[in-house]
Amino acid sequence: MPSHFLSNSPSTPTTKTSDLQNDTAVSLTSTSSSSSSTAPDMWTYLWIPFLISLSKELTLARAATATTSSPSILPPSQLADDDSPSVPRCSAQDIKLNYRPVIGILSHPGDGASGRLNNATNASYIAASYVKFAESAGARVIPLIYNEPREILFEKLNLVNGVLFTGGWAKTGLYFDTVKAIFKEILAKNDAGFHFPVYAICLGFEILTMIISEDNQILETFNGADQASTLQFMNNINIEGTVFRRFPPDLLKRLSTDCLVMQNHRYGISPQRFQENEHLSSFFEILTTSTDEDNQVYVSTVQACGYPVTAFQWHPEKNAFEWGLSMIPHSEDAIQVTQHIANFFVRKILFEARKSLNRPSSQKVLANLIYNYSPTYCGKAGKGYDEVYIFAEQKAPKYTRCAVHGDCHGHVKL
Repeated sequence: MPSHFLSNSPSTPTTKTSDLQNDTAVSLTSTSSSSSSTAPDMWTYLWIPFLISLSKELTLARAATATTSSPSILPPSQLADDDSPSVPRCSAQDIKLNYRPVIGILSHPGDGASGRLNNATNASYIAASYVKFAESAGARVIPLIYNEPREILFEKLNLVNGVLFTGGWAKTGLYFDTVKAIFKEILAKNDAGFHFPVYAICLGFEILTMIISEDNQILETFNGADQASTLQFMNNINIEGTVFRRFPPDLLKRLSTDCLVMQNHRYGISPQRFQENEHLSSFFEILTTSTDEDNQVYVSTVQACGYPVTAFQWHPEKNAFEWGLSMIPHSEDAIQVTQHIANFFVRKILFEARKSLNRPSSQKVLANLIYNYSPTYCGKAGKGYDEVYIFAEQKAPKYTRCAVHGDCHGHVKL
């Protein structure tokens, strides 16, 4: 029902003026012919039109006062020159900051589809959801191919502002050694004053746990495959400066009550074992725990105390960008979780990385971006990843002329 504040009519019901005038005329005629009518009755009918007229005048006066005190807001094109606000001038960006962040994502052995897409022994892949995750927050991606020569891998590491370790299964061999070497290099960069953040998701969480604890047998088994879950925050935790700092209060609350995060793992670590390991407990702070299908509690989110390193034993990228598992939450709240986690990595942690003096050649960056590769759609199987980038040949990637020379917008597939 329209608000009475928007009406120009009186707040009390009135009768039409013409009808009242007719009624008055009839009443006066009746008065002259009826011996029972009195003078006060006649004056009553004469007052009614006067009161109606006065009410209308008061209503118009109130409307005029409201218009004067609250003038209409007009677009600039309808304002007189003297009333037009000055157009703000946008200052140039601070040249000391890097507003073109690039994330390095380490590839994982295989093709991401159990050999259905590529069964080459040297094949590796990156699920496209991790790439979209980084891009959704304003970063570009360079693939770090785990089995390429170490000197090439470390050269690419100098082109990026942060690294993401993905989910997967490989906890031994060359892949483990590569993660360990990259992580060691990243810690050294931070120790030297170069803010260089890390996100480690699922398998990434597990491998960092093994590396930091100096115990390759520290992981425990959990029943957390294809499971939507909650996050339970540790008692008295201070979220300021953590990955959760920009979450709205109501969304933070629902993280603990609604199943908004995706678990898909068979290994993890309990809070008790985590705290018992001196290396882990001194390097990381536990932010959240979760519960598996067997009601066993495991550590689900940690953040390093002295380094920009955050690890998740859940999948923040899947809510918005994966559809192959039945229990992935896709609600509005779940999508917000994905976006907030991505934003923290790229726009908050990486804001510090933007202060880095590392300014690689733009040509080198363009020549190594993920845009030089095409993703493969594998979602028809109805399980696993929807899209993957596959790397099977150890040679320089092909790229379009316009991508390198900057004479077109975006990227173009060959």
